[in-house]
Amino acid sequence: MTLRFFASRAVLGALLVLPAIAGAQTRTPSLSDKGVPLDRIAAVVNEGVVLQSDLEDQMLLIAQRLQQQGLELPAQEVLRQQVLERLVLQEIQMQRAERAGIRVGDENLNEALADVAQRNGIPLARLPEALASQGIDYASYRDGIRKELTLQVLRQRDVIQRINVSPRELEQFIEKQKSRPSELNEYNISHILVAVPQAASPQQLEEASRRAADVSTRARGGEDFSRLAVAYSNSQTALEGGSLGWRKGPEIPTVLADMVVKLKPGEVSEPLRTPSGYHIVRLNEVRGADLQTVIQQVNARHILLKPTEIQDDATVEQRLRSVRERILKGEEFAGLAKTLSEDPGSASEGGDLGWTGPGTFVPEFEQTLNSLADNEISQPFKTQFGWHIIQLLGRREFDNTEEIRRQRAFVQLRESKADEETELWLRRLRDEAYVEVKS
Repeated sequence: MTLRFFASRAVLGALLVLPAIAGAQTRTPSLSDKGVPLDRIAAVVNEGVVLQSDLEDQMLLIAQRLQQQGLELPAQEVLRQQVLERLVLQEIQMQRAERAGIRVGDENLNEALADVAQRNGIPLARLPEALASQGIDYASYRDGIRKELTLQVLRQRDVIQRINVSPRELEQFIEKQKSRPSELNEYNISHILVAVPQAASPQQLEEASRRAADVSTRARGGEDFSRLAVAYSNSQTALEGGSLGWRKGPEIPTVLADMVVKLKPGEVSEPLRTPSGYHIVRLNEVRGADLQTVIQQVNARHILLKPTEIQDDATVEQRLRSVRERILKGEEFAGLAKTLSEDPGSASEGGDLGWTGPGTFVPEFEQTLNSLADNEISQPFKTQFGWHIIQLLGRREFDNTEEIRRQRAFVQLRESKADEETELWLRRLRDEAYVEVKS
């Protein structure tokens, strides 16, 4: 059993970080005993360092994982460069998170570890034992997960929250998807990025262009795409063989979407130039998906009264009992709601809440509503908002596909932007940092 940490792709986009990398700890060396030499420094990163021991540990773990996946190992120096670059980027981000005061508390950390345990079918108490059986130190793994959660919060703050999806963009995106079958499909894709510095010279641009063309030609000629990604890609997915996993058509990064739909499974694209560099895509597989969503909806109306310093709970409850009796004797529910209800959102509509789906209301309200027959009026009951009576007006099955499509479209459009924005953000951080690689 291999334990896996499932990071949120809404936060990370394509930048999924495996536990082995998440567990890497960059730290300041110190003498623990007189006469014990300091750990060597692999790279100086601003005011911090990446240690040689961390680099060697990660190279070993990555090499083992690539072998387990049946991938050919790149040259040792190429692997060293790829792993060191990832550790440097992590150190830069951790320093930025520290300056921003980002801290992941034990409660959030324990929730993440509980999720790891649950997804691997074991209780949390057995997680240290299961990790130990794989030669993984629990304390280091815990620290690594805390680091990954910290990076998620940082990326959410610096990248995701700053991505704007305008109403016009959303409408154009939805309209475009209507004419494309890709919305009904999922694509398994792999990706190579040959990065270009922000202030690249003509010589650097020409060199990157030649390298991308060479890699694309070799991939289309039959060389293993995963091996090429490990050796040449500058993307954060390089050490995963460039895999972006399964994605619905609209979830594919914007810059790659037009390339993917032109490919058949097994085909590799020509390089595509974007601000972050040259992108090469391989379409591995395609599978269909059914997006139709039918939900149970209810139409109800209610009257809300709130306790005050003058009217306690018992008084308000009795008032609602009297209101209910008046309705049962023939007074109009809507009229009383307009006059008496203290819900500003529905009082002017006669208490009408419209057609709503599951999960719209707080649990106590929804539970009471679900227990009613058509036109039945509930007894008074209390929620966090006050005391209510509800009348159920009807139930129906509703095809919610269009609304779900709009909600998904918004998330997908933002996520498709997030991949490219995250790569650009990382390139900026890297370009602005002081990095000195030690020989």
